[in-house]
Amino acid sequence: SSLPPTLAVPSTSSNTIYGIVFDAGSTGTRIHIYTFHQGAAGSPLELDGEIFESVKPGLSAFAEQPEKGAESVRSLLRLAQDYIPPTQWKKTPLILKATAGLRLLPEHQAEALLVEVRKVFSSSPFLVPENSVSILDGIDEVLNRLYIIIFAGRLHGDRSVGILDLGGGSTQITFLPLAKATLDQTPSDFLTSFELFNSTFRLYTHSYLGLGLKAARLAVLGASVAAAQQKQTFRSHCFPPALDAEWTFAGVTYRYAGQPDGLVGFDPCYSEVLPILQGKFHKADEIRASHFYAFSYYYDRAVDTRLIEHEDGGELTVRDFALKAEEVCDHMERFTSHSPFLCMDLTYITALLREGFGFEEHTTLQLTKKVRNVETSWTLGAIFHELQSLVHSG
Repeated sequence: SSLPPTLAVPSTSSNTIYGIVFDAGSTGTRIHIYTFHQGAAGSPLELDGEIFESVKPGLSAFAEQPEKGAESVRSLLRLAQDYIPPTQWKKTPLILKATAGLRLLPEHQAEALLVEVRKVFSSSPFLVPENSVSILDGIDEVLNRLYIIIFAGRLHGDRSVGILDLGGGSTQITFLPLAKATLDQTPSDFLTSFELFNSTFRLYTHSYLGLGLKAARLAVLGASVAAAQQKQTFRSHCFPPALDAEWTFAGVTYRYAGQPDGLVGFDPCYSEVLPILQGKFHKADEIRASHFYAFSYYYDRAVDTRLIEHEDGGELTVRDFALKAEEVCDHMERFTSHSPFLCMDLTYITALLREGFGFEEHTTLQLTKKVRNVETSWTLGAIFHELQSLVHSG
């Protein structure tokens, strides 16, 4: 495979450092190839750029054929071999983290896929660290994002900073609490300590598995794999009454449709969404005044409905999401070019922010893909972490 024309291979000075991260998500597998340099020995790494490429479907679609799944990883690795000079291969760490999509598979199937990927890695010319192929846990994911925000020097000194992430299978919240009350009143498994720049931080972080956007759709529909295999149709007031369609997620096809009673719109949809969230969340009062960055599906759905620009992101309040959800659900005929799930997705995001986490209507979220011109993906934090330890031990 040749490189896309826009990607000139960087001039390789002796202090150029490369890193490769695979993000094995529920819908596809993506390779990120990062280029860093280190100014002086002991100084922090600086990011020069990244290239990425992806293949669909994701690893979880190969649950029955793990070798085929691993083949999709091998094809992306060829790109890295084209891009990174051969003299650097042995020094370039290679890691793969699978996100919630793989956690939703039976354990023996997920493990079989990881075993095949490990074989591909060990036959590659790159540096394969210990535990380089694993399932990402929620803490990893948010820590890696936090790493970038701190690394990019964007901490707000006067108020805590946090991160909201909404994937397909799970949703995360993480922030640095400043109020003693938060630390006192939070269940201990929501708190973790980590070291960064020679300081210890107490961090509030939790991943809610099964409450990501795609998993939430199934929960709202009351859909199960068994019922889907019996060709049952799942109905909701979040769809236009005449709708009858199919949706495939994690290798299972679900048939979904509007409600024949003709009731449709934001209110009936909201009352279907609410029960799947109630009683599942720990709420911390402090978050209402914190500065939160929101990623992943929060960003994507805001772009889909023109709440923000795709390139630049922007600031939105919880109320902005709620108003857009009302507009889409109450005027579905205007949004037919989008996924039929648009009303349900926006209603879910509104309920998640409002009732789940307990934000105020006027709480502002920073929707961003980039901090200092760098994609704020957890993948960058993951390789940054890996390289820091190599650089310091080396």
